[in-house]
Amino acid sequence: MSPPAVSSVPYTLLATGEGLGMSDFWLYGWLRRAAAMIAHLVVIAFTVFLLVMSRPGSSLFSWHPVCMSLAFCLGMTEGILLFSHESSPLCLWSHKTKVRLHWILQALVLTAAITGLVLIVSNKNLTEQPHLVSWHSVLGIVTLAATCGQGLYGLLLLFPGLIKNCSAARLKLYHATSGLLCYMLATVTVVLAMYSGWFQAQINGTAWYICVVAPFYPALVVMNQITSAYLPRRKVDI
Repeated sequence: MSPPAVSSVPYTLLATGEGLGMSDFWLYGWLRRAAAMIAHLVVIAFTVFLLVMSRPGSSLFSWHPVCMSLAFCLGMTEGILLFSHESSPLCLWSHKTKVRLHWILQALVLTAAITGLVLIVSNKNLTEQPHLVSWHSVLGIVTLAATCGQGLYGLLLLFPGLIKNCSAARLKLYHATSGLLCYMLATVTVVLAMYSGWFQAQINGTAWYICVVAPFYPALVVMNQITSAYLPRRKVDI
């Protein structure tokens, strides 16, 4: 006698944890919200720490870490997290308003980053130091170029008619994917800066390891936010 057939019940598996009964698990949702809010605090605290450590105005070089930390640690992160429904203080704002604020933040990111590049090039010229001799500097150029390209790509979302035979949804997917790549490049570039002689001369020991780990936490939150929003939803039968 064959065993009775097991009925299959479709469940939609979402990256937010819904499906399979997890939507009723309130602790899961609160942990996600807490993790996202901590990302805001880590980004702000880490940026303030870098600004204080840089002692802006003490030298021409001091403005380079100031500009870059404001651009890639604070501005780029907050420009992405403002779309989060769980952690953003602007969650009640309309999507159109968030998009406008996102563009403003990314424009400021590019302005600060280009200013930081001009300052470090000027400083090296004045001190007669060679250019592009470290992984931090090489990857920094790549990151800045990718960020500029990402900004130009974002223009297509404002004017989707410039590209034919491509839906707005597909453009958003490509923009989010390339944006995540830019953010990961920026994170690695920031971490490589902590291996520089300037940084290690001021921070060492346990504090140095904390600084190395700190940028990866908001990066994980950003990665989860983007993949949750753009990964296709799947259905499985149980």
